[in-house]
Amino acid sequence: MHVTYWCEMAWLPPGEVVESVAVAIEGSRVADVRPGVPPPPGAERLAGLTLPGLANCHSHAFHRALRGHTQTGRGDFWSWRERMYAVAETLDPDRYLALATATYAEMALAGITAVAEFHYLHHGPGGTPYANPNAMGEALVEAARRAGLRIALLDACYLTGGIGDALTGAQVRFGDGDAERWAARADALAGAHEGARDVEIGAAIHSVRAVPPEQMHVVVDFAHRHTGPLHVHVSEQRAENEACVEAYAATPVQVLHEHGALGPRSTAVHATHLSDVDVALLGGSTSHVCMCPTTERDLADGVGPARRLLDAGSPVTLGSDSQAVIDLFEEARAVELDERLVTGQRGHWPAADLLHAATAAGQASLGFPDAGCLVPGAWADLVSVRLDSVRTAGATRASAVASVVFTATAADVHSVVSGGRRVVTDGRHVLGDAGRLLREALAPLVA
Repeated sequence: MHVTYWCEMAWLPPGEVVESVAVAIEGSRVADVRPGVPPPPGAERLAGLTLPGLANCHSHAFHRALRGHTQTGRGDFWSWRERMYAVAETLDPDRYLALATATYAEMALAGITAVAEFHYLHHGPGGTPYANPNAMGEALVEAARRAGLRIALLDACYLTGGIGDALTGAQVRFGDGDAERWAARADALAGAHEGARDVEIGAAIHSVRAVPPEQMHVVVDFAHRHTGPLHVHVSEQRAENEACVEAYAATPVQVLHEHGALGPRSTAVHATHLSDVDVALLGGSTSHVCMCPTTERDLADGVGPARRLLDAGSPVTLGSDSQAVIDLFEEARAVELDERLVTGQRGHWPAADLLHAATAAGQASLGFPDAGCLVPGAWADLVSVRLDSVRTAGATRASAVASVVFTATAADVHSVVSGGRRVVTDGRHVLGDAGRLLREALAPLVA
């Protein structure tokens, strides 16, 4: 199918806003990009600034059920985690399909065209596998397809409830017993989607708390064997670092380095509490780092050294994580604004660098390196943002990128083309009222 879109303005390589851009699409790919042309006959007009598709590099879809229900009273990450476990106890494949579909539709409305789902809710109550041991993972794949997203399903190995501790409570649904049994199940999932262009089956080491170092090589080998992404929660909490140093005489980053888990297809999620050595190891290995500022502030986790990591060699990406907010523009500007609060200085991140983190860098960390830029041959992802809303009014071509990154919200996204498919038109998803979908999916979980 051939479709041509005419963009009032578009953000084109190497990072320039260009007016009057025609983008021709053949199937799921960009066929041609012509700047400075009048609207071709029959072209569909895209107002405002058109960007490549945004990549959400860290998602736990079922956490969407917690929004608004964990925002009262005092506490910390660990008390929040108990509420999360309570939601995990209520889910089965059908409920997860409904919730993930609605959550991914919310992401599409925010301009996200690809998501990395950090998936550890594998089994039924009590840890009993479903008839299809990957039923929960398959629900996530189907949900992404219904919502119009590509998905990197990061099957997480989760074996211990803490360093040296057995799984308890809801955690038993996460575990496979040992890494070899995890790999056998994950291999079956990868085999079921071999050749699928819109699905990348990757791996995750949940954390140094959840995977003993002597078993990490199995997860690393899986990622190498399938040439897929490998993600891991890293140093989100000071208590995690302290326990790791006490047990292994090394930080989490050092443990991962020693066991081969760092590298250009790896992503360290959070990377909040790092030593200088940690920064050097991540940067030297060109491991990606995924910052999730809206979750990190919601859980009082802290502010990671994002700019130092980028300067050391780690591409920085963005994620919505706990779904406290699904808005990658907010995640992007929070990286800069949080560093301002910590340092007392402005201007750590040019807007274009933050937009790169939300697009090309993020898509690459998900295993879609041929996405995230508007060039012939790339995935046909076009996200159009209003420049005439109460937030963005006054934007010019020269200020358009800064206006989008520092003032726009997800509500300013009015059109989304994902892999050549128009999934959002005039701010409405093809599945209909996403708010209704969310209400219906959440009703049995938050009553």
